[in-house]
Formats: sequence, structure tokens, C-alpha cells
Amino acid sequence: MVQTSSPLELNVSRNFIAWLDQENISLGFTTYQTNRLFLLGLKPNGRLSAFERLFEHPMGLYITNNKLYMSSLYQIWEFDNFLPQGELYQDVYDRLYLPRIGYTTGAIDTHDLVVLNDKIIFINTAFSCLATIGKNSSFEVIWQPPFITKIAPEDRCHLNGLAVKEGKPKYVTTVSKSDVFQGWRQRRDEGGCLIDLESNEFILTDLSMPHSPRWYQNKLWLLNSGKGDFGYVDVEKGRFEPVTFCPGYLRGLSFWKNYAIMGLSLPRDKTFSGLPLQDRLSEKDTEARCGLLIVDLKTGTIAHWLELQGVVKELYDVQVIPGVKCPMALGFKNNEIATMINFN
Repeated sequence: MVQTSSPLELNVSRNFIAWLDQENISLGFTTYQTNRLFLLGLKPNGRLSAFERLFEHPMGLYITNNKLYMSSLYQIWEFDNFLPQGELYQDVYDRLYLPRIGYTTGAIDTHDLVVLNDKIIFINTAFSCLATIGKNSSFEVIWQPPFITKIAPEDRCHLNGLAVKEGKPKYVTTVSKSDVFQGWRQRRDEGGCLIDLESNEFILTDLSMPHSPRWYQNKLWLLNSGKGDFGYVDVEKGRFEPVTFCPGYLRGLSFWKNYAIMGLSLPRDKTFSGLPLQDRLSEKDTEARCGLLIVDLKTGTIAHWLELQGVVKELYDVQVIPGVKCPMALGFKNNEIATMINFN
């Protein structure tokens, strides 16, 4: 068990720490519900490190060894690694992400984001479109669902997820095909769509609040969140194939070797009301949990897990950081960032 500076406890499965160590990775995840970015790794003494920083409404996350990108309430932040190769900060951290550039987009409810050829591409949920950073505007529209007739801040279909294939945006998920203000809220049960944005073809139209489509190992994976299923899509047959039932509301999906890492959330107010997930949890005589699940892709079983108890009840995105043992980041809530100066 790890207790952080906030009223929060982290409990992990028996071999979770050994798995992080063996794979030589760390993890990052966001929770907009409590305005936190978490970076999870191992200290030099082998103990779990759960580093947290406060940002307003963090959601979409994209991390490489030396850069971290994160959406927040009205900005997208670009962080750089401050540390030279092989150097530790405070004799503990081998990666120190420092916020360098903030792109002000306005409150557009940015969900999934990726960086392709140094270009930030993101899901603009409020305006129901795929977008990028605008040169002289809040954002530039790249694509919009074929049923959306107007780019307006109305969150009509709850466009939320983006999958990249062969270096290009390829698939997106929406909660519905609605073309009216907040229309998706009436279609949460089974109106969810998977769309090929190159052809505008609907691959699936009967999902339940889908999130986090990802292309990995020549398969299109996604989270059918309203039913609690992690699985993949048979694109040719237009069919979702469940692999693992997960006890919670799924959002955030990343991969490492033959493992899938995904986020679980507890219900917020009436989040589960009217969704199949609520009945499935009752049928299995269990309750929803908040944390991370690591699923073995070969067997579909849950190999490792991390559970959060306390103030954090919802997660949004999760990312793997290869080759990094113990990462941390700086924010703006103390003066530490003022002392971080380097030059060429």
C-alpha cells in the first residue's frame, strides 16, 4: 500500500511492482475529477513511487521518453524532460517533465490526443470534431463526423476516442450519431459508434459508450465502457469481440508488449444508470472499482492491478513510459519550477 500526500491509498496486486521492474517501464494517468496527473514508477530502493501534480481538469495524455503532452481545462500542455541522460533528480527520479509550452484552446473538452510528425492532433469533444492547434485561432478542424451538420460548442455526439494506424488518424469513437445539443445523453445504452474517418464508414453503431480505440498488433482494440468490456473489433465483419469483463467504467487504454493497460472508474452520480454495466456488476455480485488493470492479451486474464481508494474515483487516460523507472513532473503550485533553468 502507498499513501500519497492527498487522502488517497494505492493498493497493488502481488506481482505488480515486480512487473514494472521487469518490464522497465513506468505509467502515467490522469484524473480530471480531482485535477491530478499521476506518474507511477519505482524508486531506487524498489518501492512504489506515485508522484502527483495538480492541473485543472487534465484528460488526454501522450507520453514519450522525453516529452509529455496533456490536455487541461482550456489548454494543451507540452512538457520536456529537463534531465540529461543518466542523471537523477533528488537521487530518485530519472525523468523530470517540465511544462514548456501551453497552447490555449479555450474550454473545448479535449479528450484523446496524439502527436504525429510534431503536430498535436486531438479530439475536440465540445465542437464534435478532430482538430489541431490553430495558428491564429483556438483550433483548426481536421475532420468532423458525416452526420454533424455544424461545428458548434454543443457536444452533440460525444466524440471522444482516436486510434492511429500507420502514422495517421484512422478511427474514432462517439457515444451516438446525434446532431443536436447534448443529444448523446439519450443514446448512452447502445448508440455508440466506431467510424473510419478516412472513408466516413460506420464500422459499428451498437456500442455502449465506447472509448479509447487503439490499433495494436494488427488489431483494433477499444473499450465498450457501458458494458464493462475490453475487446477488439473484427473490422471486416463489423463486430466487436469482448475479451475481458472489467469491474468499472473503462477509459484510457495503452499497450506494452503482450499487455493492455486500462483505467477503471467508479460511477459518478447516475453514470451507470441505464447502462448494461450496472446489471452486469450485480449479476457477478461485485461492485465497481477505480484503478488500473493490466490484461494479458494472450489469455484475456487480468495479470496485475492497481486500486485507488479515497479521493480519486475516476480516471481518464493512461500511458506507458518505456525505459523510465521513476518519473516526476513540475507544475505551478510551488516555486520549484522557478529554479529550473538550463541553456545551450
